[in-house]
Amino acid sequence: MRFVIDHLVKSYGSKQVLKDVDFTFEEGRIYGLLGRNGSGKTTFFNCINRDVEYNSGEFYFEINGQRKDPEPEDIGYVVSAPVVPEFMTGREFLKFFVEVHEELTDVKPLDEYFDYMKIAEDDRDRLLRDYSHGTKNKMQMLLNIIARPPLMLLDEPLTTLDVVVAEEMKDVFRKQKEGRITIFSTHILDVAVDLCDEIVLLNHGRLEKIDINNLDDSEMKEKIINALKDQDDD
Repeated sequence: MRFVIDHLVKSYGSKQVLKDVDFTFEEGRIYGLLGRNGSGKTTFFNCINRDVEYNSGEFYFEINGQRKDPEPEDIGYVVSAPVVPEFMTGREFLKFFVEVHEELTDVKPLDEYFDYMKIAEDDRDRLLRDYSHGTKNKMQMLLNIIARPPLMLLDEPLTTLDVVVAEEMKDVFRKQKEGRITIFSTHILDVAVDLCDEIVLLNHGRLEKIDINNLDDSEMKEKIINALKDQDDD
């Protein structure tokens, strides 16, 4: 399976944020989408998720040589500031999600999902409003683990997490990458190097693949940092 972006363009008025995004993502890999704050990472995700209209271009899955246009259920989207129904408990939230999505198959007992995400037993029946930011983020990811969409968009999901929860989440992302395409956006180079199989730089409105084999080389890091600095001049 591949996810193909074909000359995607997005403008806000006279400002062209995505100029000519042309890239192919492969199954079973985590791609680090690296760019500065304001570089267009969230805009890129919102276009793919069809939360905003784009000006031109297209994107689609390629499965066994056949094109498939993405449906809403094909895309999972995890954001840095999770939105959850705070009037529900964690268990009620998962139960409601499973009941609404009758098409889901092979659903496990809910406690297995809580165990997998290392959510404490005494938190499972508490109201979501009382959850920590990190635990709310885990709940958001749990929905996508249950639904198993083939494309995962992770929009800086680790930015505000403490060190322990961030490491737990990175471990989950690695375990969940098989059979799907994962695009992980961040503005932190070291996080991208630690987590991702490939790194793609969003630079001047276009995607540029970076040779990850050379990322330990100071010259390559300097090249990436300079490219990110140059975005201010675009």
